[in-house]
Amino acid sequence: MRFGCLLLLAGLLGGWAVSAAVAGENELTPQENEQGWQLLFNGSDHTGWKCSNGKPVAAPIEDGSLVPFEAGSYLIVYDKPFADFVLKCDVKWDDPQCNSGVFFRIENVEDPVNTGFEVQVAAGRGVGKHALGAIYDLVPTTNFAGQASGQWNHLEIRCRGPEISVQLNGKDVASMNCDKFDQPGLCPDGAKHKFQLNGQPRAIKNFARSGYIGLQDHGHKVWYRNIKVLELKRGE
Repeated sequence: MRFGCLLLLAGLLGGWAVSAAVAGENELTPQENEQGWQLLFNGSDHTGWKCSNGKPVAAPIEDGSLVPFEAGSYLIVYDKPFADFVLKCDVKWDDPQCNSGVFFRIENVEDPVNTGFEVQVAAGRGVGKHALGAIYDLVPTTNFAGQASGQWNHLEIRCRGPEISVQLNGKDVASMNCDKFDQPGLCPDGAKHKFQLNGQPRAIKNFARSGYIGLQDHGHKVWYRNIKVLELKRGE
């Protein structure tokens, strides 16, 4: 009897240790709290988020997820800018034609297309500059690491000075050094990109190294949850 009780106690303690290490949806784990991660979405309302036109987000929370679709503007934007950081979130869609994106370092929320970076969120199984996980129109994905429609994908974006990298479901899929994009309108491989300012091609090297995070409504319903950011200090 005593031995059985000890086994039961050990099992209960072991279960507590596991539950303490793993958070629920839209929560920080104890380890994330200790490391300084910030939870950008609480899972229940739009606290901290607004439309890029300054209006409240019109789309409801669904299944503990932010939904940019029909929210009222091109992006829903978090109200604090970030410079060097790691951003992670989970994303899924159910439309095989899905198109959305995670924007970051947006300098001007009234013109995010030309003043911010985007990691592409889209259905399909290909690779390229417009494929899932690509740094849109600048860096193609090196491999496909996405899940099928209806399944959650884990996206992680790291920005440190000129260096930007993307992981999808734990695999490296894209990276760039902004300082190498020093010619207006051109990528280092000579291909043209879309970014302009006042009608003139931009050099990506001159983009702001700090800005806002936004989730794109591109006409398809997409769900985002577990949106977390860790601001990086020098040397991290």
